[in-house]
Amino acid sequence: MKRTIIYAFTMLLACVTLNIYAQEQPRIPEASSTQTLIQDFGLGKITITYSRPNVKGRKIFGGINPYGEVWRTGANAATTITFTENVLVEGNKVPAGTYALFSIPEKNSWTIILNKTAKQWGAYSYKQEADLLRFKVKPVDVKEKRETLTMQFANSTTKSTELYIVWDRTAVPIRMQTDDDAQITANIDKLMQGDIKKRPYFNAIQYYYENDKDLKKAMQWALEAEKLEPQAPWFKLWKARVQLKIGNKAAAIATAQQGIKLAKETNDDEYVRLNEAVISQAKE
Repeated sequence: MKRTIIYAFTMLLACVTLNIYAQEQPRIPEASSTQTLIQDFGLGKITITYSRPNVKGRKIFGGINPYGEVWRTGANAATTITFTENVLVEGNKVPAGTYALFSIPEKNSWTIILNKTAKQWGAYSYKQEADLLRFKVKPVDVKEKRETLTMQFANSTTKSTELYIVWDRTAVPIRMQTDDDAQITANIDKLMQGDIKKRPYFNAIQYYYENDKDLKKAMQWALEAEKLEPQAPWFKLWKARVQLKIGNKAAAIATAQQGIKLAKETNDDEYVRLNEAVISQAKE
């Protein structure tokens, strides 16, 4: 029994010592920091992981990144991009999966490459035969210099987004679209057949409105939601927006006025402003 206790104490002490030792190990930062971006997109997500080199006074494109040569689109390991759902990239179908994101910079056009070998160090072992897709995009000049390589999503909706690769004074836009409208519509139809009190009226109306789908159906949902929550200025807003899009300006103004009244009663400045915007649009 005594030996067992001594052994257990010794092991515990060893674990504590190792943990302290691990914590005390000196660290050196990477010259090019790593960043991971996650963007909700349609029913899925887009995840990008890349390392971010800095300009450091160097000539970048046509310099340390020569024109016409395959670039890892970052530093260290090859940049990876993951799609959890099927998407369209610059109009090309891309199955869900993880890919290496390579590029070939040129002065007036870039070749963007999705390569099926996701885990690579740089572009040293890159093989063109493993490419899933190649397409060309046009770079644009930017006035404000970007010292650190930056990737960012912009103009994101339920159906599309733009990925920007920005470094030094160059930006490269890549347009993406979801390929799941049929599935989203089917999901909405199924959800809207459930318990009336649990139906996602707000999201369903918004999706149909923003994607130019059946506005009569959207109006039907707006009327149902209005009955369930007659004091909700947000449903007045969406009802008014649908009415305006259908072309019934007078009805849109009347509904938005009701929304303003309800919003003021609860000091909801946001929905006062949004309903006022509908009235302004209707009067144009």
